Amino acid sequence: MSELLNEFLFLFQRLSWASLIDLFLVTAIFFSILIAVRDTQAMVLMRGVILLVIFLSLLTSLVNLPAFSWLIKTILPALLLAIPVIFAPELRRAMERLGRAGFTNIFTHKEKASKQLIQQTIRAVVTAAARLSARQHGALIIMQRVDSLDEYVHTGVKMDAGVTPELLLQIFYPNTPLHDGAVIISDNHLTAAACVMPLSSSGILNRSPERQMGLRHRAALGISEASDAIALVVSEETGSISIAHSGRMIRRLDSERLENILLAFYSPEQAGTPSHFLNRFLNMIKTKGKLED
Repeated sequence: MSELLNEFLFLFQRLSWASLIDLFLVTAIFFSILIAVRDTQAMVLMRGVILLVIFLSLLTSLVNLPAFSWLIKTILPALLLAIPVIFAPELRRAMERLGRAGFTNIFTHKEKASKQLIQQTIRAVVTAAARLSARQHGALIIMQRVDSLDEYVHTGVKMDAGVTPELLLQIFYPNTPLHDGAVIISDNHLTAAACVMPLSSSGILNRSPERQMGLRHRAALGISEASDAIALVVSEETGSISIAHSGRMIRRLDSERLENILLAFYSPEQAGTPSHFLNRFLNMIKTKGKLED
């Protein structure tokens, strides 16, 4: 025991400010990597790679296998080069989040919309969501923020119309030509309908109690992972309202909570910084215990 304490004291005596900064940077890098691959298929792949490396290390160190050791040392550089290819989606998502850091949170790309116009748009979306929920009509509404959604607009039917509850109800009425796909709202206008969204590759929905959630919820999570947009989903099975942002989903919302969350994102006067909006959003989720991890 005394020898162990002496070793710890020896380590602490060798610590300096440079060593602490060095350890902090290494810890931050590994923490960022784990956050980036959390709830994705890459997490399972990374776990398998780590177990394989541990197994091979133990096998080559405990047993004298010259030919096998040579083979492992030969193919190891190739495996290291394959890592960026294997984890390409997660690396891209991490770079996109890094590129978005520090941007001003605005509702339009060209110029800031007036507070009255923002509230009018949000009120129309909330009213439509409440009516769709009561009728159990499925819907997927994507609200653009800073990141452009032009590539997804081109997959649907361009509308360029004002945002009204009646128009949204008509679009998502069952068996109408535009009810499949997503509606994109940008610059306080309904830009396009029947748009195709990327599906999420995370395992959040698979671990949720309601595993029957379908393509709308996966598409909502997918677009929230690929951009900073807000995705609003109305379930066709239960009528429940959900909202997704930054790869996370809060579910079973009522009209009041939905409006408060949207105002927190799209009203700069109420908070001030993008990080504040995100923290407020996550706090709302944790407070109600609705976060699906």
